[in-house]
Amino acid sequence: MFTSVLMIEKALTSADVEFVTTLHGDEPVTFRVLLQPRGDQADRLLRAIDDVALGELDDAVREGETPEGQEAQGIGRRALEVSLTALRAAGAEAEGRLVEDHPLDGLRSLVEETGADEVIVLTDPHYVEEFFHRDWASRARHKVGVPVLKLFSHSKA
Repeated sequence: MFTSVLMIEKALTSADVEFVTTLHGDEPVTFRVLLQPRGDQADRLLRAIDDVALGELDDAVREGETPEGQEAQGIGRRALEVSLTALRAAGAEAEGRLVEDHPLDGLRSLVEETGADEVIVLTDPHYVEEFFHRDWASRARHKVGVPVLKLFSHSKA
């Protein structure tokens, strides 16, 4: 059995589920999912810059309307349940939890607890963070001790 820690920021789409469940061919995979609900207002600026870079000006203007921090916890829980249900329906074992503190500390702990074989970071593009190597995947490579695969979600948040 192959164990993957899957770090996400929103509910998985059916395309995302198919993508991650077929990465290892016919080998059975257990997913340990970490979902990071939307962050605080400091993240809002970076998301708005990403929206502008993608030419999605309407999304950049609406960034202030999206729940942040504690307000995003309920949405995060629902997104996690949807993702776990979809992974299980695809034949994978899946358990998960919300990230409550710093995402990379939770990631490192989960990798150690489960003896994970890899980490998959599946997010929307975050161009500013990726340019400066401040995105989760870049920073995780220095913390977790297992291979880290960066994938982009098949839909916009």
